[in-house]
Amino acid sequence: MPRPARTNSQSPVVELLGQLGDPIRLRMLRVLEREELAVGELVRVLQIPQSSGSRHLKVLLDGEWVFKRTSGPSAYYRVVLDDLRADQRGIWVPIRDQLGADPEYAEDDRRLKSVLAERMTDSDSFFGKHAGEWDDLRSNLFGQRFTDQAMLGLIDPFWTIADLGCGTGNCSELLCPWVKKVIAVDASEAMLDAARDRIPDRSNIEFVLGDLTKLPLKKGSVDAVACFLVLHHLDDPGAALSEMARVVSDKHGGGYALIVDMFAHNRNEYKHTMGHQHLGFTESQISKLLKDSGFRSVRINKLRPGVDASGPSLFAAVARI
Repeated sequence: MPRPARTNSQSPVVELLGQLGDPIRLRMLRVLEREELAVGELVRVLQIPQSSGSRHLKVLLDGEWVFKRTSGPSAYYRVVLDDLRADQRGIWVPIRDQLGADPEYAEDDRRLKSVLAERMTDSDSFFGKHAGEWDDLRSNLFGQRFTDQAMLGLIDPFWTIADLGCGTGNCSELLCPWVKKVIAVDASEAMLDAARDRIPDRSNIEFVLGDLTKLPLKKGSVDAVACFLVLHHLDDPGAALSEMARVVSDKHGGGYALIVDMFAHNRNEYKHTMGHQHLGFTESQISKLLKDSGFRSVRINKLRPGVDASGPSLFAAVARI
């Protein structure tokens, strides 16, 4: 019996589902339902190339999922739920509600806030124009890092601070002009050598080879500890945090730990390319780890993402014993 001829026509529902059949387009719709964005803003929120963003956006425009508004030379895009056709709303709303709390969506939300914050210096507004010019002038005259570095002057100058997992010494270099002593600890002799080369003329830095889960430091021997982008490399981050609680002293107003690391994400390739043991941490996870290790008064601040950065968003957790 001859096979029936194949038709080129597609069910409207199948066609609509096909237009949404890519994770990037789902993320686009989710973000654009929240805010109206230009293409450049959208691709920075999603951390995708401009060419890829334009290609996916065209699919959504052709399918009338997204509406375009022009303002002078600029074009802005938005999902307006009430203006979607009934069949589109019937597909999108259940999909959107089932997307759940994926870490990637949380990152999109944080980057969206950063992109919107940048609009405060948009040259179209009088205040934004002059504020932007003033920032550029200051940066041209004095560089971009002087504010952050000067703020370190608020640290107690009599403290001893341990820089745990110091790597090549970035944190130690910033701390040493402002405190009595810095103890730079790392499990790699090669890293310590690089840190020594980076900071050759500072007499108040001690370089120590050691495992963060078995610190070669006496109990209560430091006033504070700093640990930047290290916990996700450790098999047992709780053991390292317990060691931090052991070595810090609350005398002289100390007893603090500052932990900077990645929020939970789903970039599994990091485990293979960079040796990460954990794909970041949620707020509840890092808070529990710190409290279980003996810290209290845990505060977690979401660091404003750099919109041009390619990595996951970061947090700064501050705790005290």
